[in-house]
Amino acid sequence: MIYYVLEGHELQNDVQTMIQVFLANRHYTRTEEVTDAEITVKSELKQGIASAMLYRRGEKVSEWSMEYDESTLTEKEQKRIIKRTIYELLMKETCIRPQWGLLTGVRPAKLVSIMLEEGKSDEECMRFLTEDYLVMEHKAELAVKVAKAEQKILAGNKPEEISLYIGIPFCPTRCLYCSFTAYPLHQYKNRVDEYLDAMFKELDWLAAYSKNFIMKNIYIGGGTPTSLNEAQLERLLQKVEELFHPDENMEYTVEAGRPDTITREKLRLMKEYRVNRISINPQTMNDKTLMAVGRKHSVDDIRRVFWEAREEGHENINMDLILGLPGENAEDVRNTMEEIMKLEPDNVTVHTLAVKRASRLREELDQHDMTTAETLEAMLNIAAEYAEKMGMEPYYMYRQKNMVGNFENVGYCHPGKEGVYNVQIMEEKQTILAAGAGASTKTVDPETDRIERVFNVKSIEDYIGRIDEMIERKRTGLGGNV
Repeated sequence: MIYYVLEGHELQNDVQTMIQVFLANRHYTRTEEVTDAEITVKSELKQGIASAMLYRRGEKVSEWSMEYDESTLTEKEQKRIIKRTIYELLMKETCIRPQWGLLTGVRPAKLVSIMLEEGKSDEECMRFLTEDYLVMEHKAELAVKVAKAEQKILAGNKPEEISLYIGIPFCPTRCLYCSFTAYPLHQYKNRVDEYLDAMFKELDWLAAYSKNFIMKNIYIGGGTPTSLNEAQLERLLQKVEELFHPDENMEYTVEAGRPDTITREKLRLMKEYRVNRISINPQTMNDKTLMAVGRKHSVDDIRRVFWEAREEGHENINMDLILGLPGENAEDVRNTMEEIMKLEPDNVTVHTLAVKRASRLREELDQHDMTTAETLEAMLNIAAEYAEKMGMEPYYMYRQKNMVGNFENVGYCHPGKEGVYNVQIMEEKQTILAAGAGASTKTVDPETDRIERVFNVKSIEDYIGRIDEMIERKRTGLGGNV
């Protein structure tokens, strides 16, 4: 347990997230004063001095302070100096040099995007990241590269364009690391059609609402959408066809996800109903790891499904990978990338393992050998090396809380194969309507960038039983007269 004390400010989130960078995968609790706990970090801001202090069993063992000008202290600068004091204190204590410096948010490229929009040069962006936020140079270069790639995609946005997310919250089993809204199919198989009926009612309302807009992207995610059987999947695809009329001008993605849920007939159906981008997500190409994390398929299954997808005419296939899975080393990642390169996917999304609060991994943390930051850095370098060998460039990036080593997730693709929906949802520049249990509708005002959210309940039972309430929430939140 890590305790922390705040004095002279209330930046609890900034203090905790900065502590987590150095002292990861613990429990964190705010207290009002220093106690005899094993470790307590105190963050103080007063009279022109910002300080961070480390206590062991109530005794102060180290401190780091810096001066600031109270007359010109903005909220943004206050956050930066609070994080800087904790950074310097804990870097000295742990000998860890975080590659992203003071940046703890989920969108490291967003700061760069704002600066580029203001007319700043690449060099000015680099100096800002490396000097003000202590980001290491190679990560700053990645942030600038991704920000410029995202800008090219976002430059085409029009105020009347929107996207749609459809959530299918069922999976054949729950993976060790998963914290998504996902329910074991064997428990809910008798309610899947009932769930679809409720969601179709919500989609009817969203279709009526969206008639005054242009639908640019549709993303069916989960869970695992292909955990639906063929008849259920066709029902869903027919409904989307009926309501939203997908065509070649729209990016239409289905997360096929786990190979153990994919059949040739499902691949054929997706192609027939104009799905033009799918994900087949191995996470790793090592059988021992697949078994350890709860995946009920083999590497051979991944290869078979991938080639079946190609044979059925799918020309834009993404593959998700997770680096830092328990028990894997850098050579395991190299083997995964060698196998992925043989398949020649169109895009690859490289995730760093995040230890989510709601995951089984979090509950069983002491039972697993977790990857060190040094090893994970080597893994990321291997993934980037192979992406370059495959002719891919990074085009989007995001981060999550509790990521091992405080690294990043990066999407790589061949030119013209960018996952546009991924960029839209990450950079929050386009309204995204959402249907299904746990789905969150996000509206963006293109003039002010103001964001509003409308949430659906997560429970399948509640979603089905309260579907009229979910629609009413949207009617109120979106101001739709339908």
